[in-house]
Amino acid sequence: MRSIIKESISVEKAVSEGLEELNADINEVEIEILQEPSRSFLGLLSKNAKVKLTVVDGPKEKAKEFLTTLLEKMDLRCDFDIALEGEVLKVQVSNINNKDKGIIIGKRGKNLDAMQYILSLVINKERQTYIRTIIDVEDYRTKREETLVRLAYKMAEKSRYYNKKVRLEPMNPYERRIIHSALQGEKDIITYSEGEEPYRKVIIETK
Repeated sequence: MRSIIKESISVEKAVSEGLEELNADINEVEIEILQEPSRSFLGLLSKNAKVKLTVVDGPKEKAKEFLTTLLEKMDLRCDFDIALEGEVLKVQVSNINNKDKGIIIGKRGKNLDAMQYILSLVINKERQTYIRTIIDVEDYRTKREETLVRLAYKMAEKSRYYNKKVRLEPMNPYERRIIHSALQGEKDIITYSEGEEPYRKVIIETK
């Protein structure tokens, strides 16, 4: 468990500074007051407050518990690393065979997206500040992004050549953003989305 000791002019300030450094909410930590602030007979502060904060139910702890239970119930064998970088929690799954990898990812990443969505709900429950969640399996998302960027340029060329709209297959919001972002610098191309979820798709069109 992650712990930190902070000193400040008051218990409240020490706790606040500790929470900020741990990137944790008050309901995610245990607080132990090691020393109350005290003043001299002249009224001057002679001792700072000192507190120990221990994260017992933070995003990383919740993610580890959830994923361990889920993967066991799915009978999947793999390792995973969890990193909390600012307001983003990243999970990288590794040491997994191709069969289990296919089960976790699903068709076009649908299972992976569902797992990521549920994990986000779990770690953000009763949290004051939102933590964005990303789950990846052996860099699947990076490779998928590269594939989508290549597709975006290819379909833009097709739109230019035939001077017609090109409709892509339905994609989730994350993948649609990749397409839009890839082509936003193409001055003769516009992109937009149409349709309802989960069938919403990107349209590529020449101006």
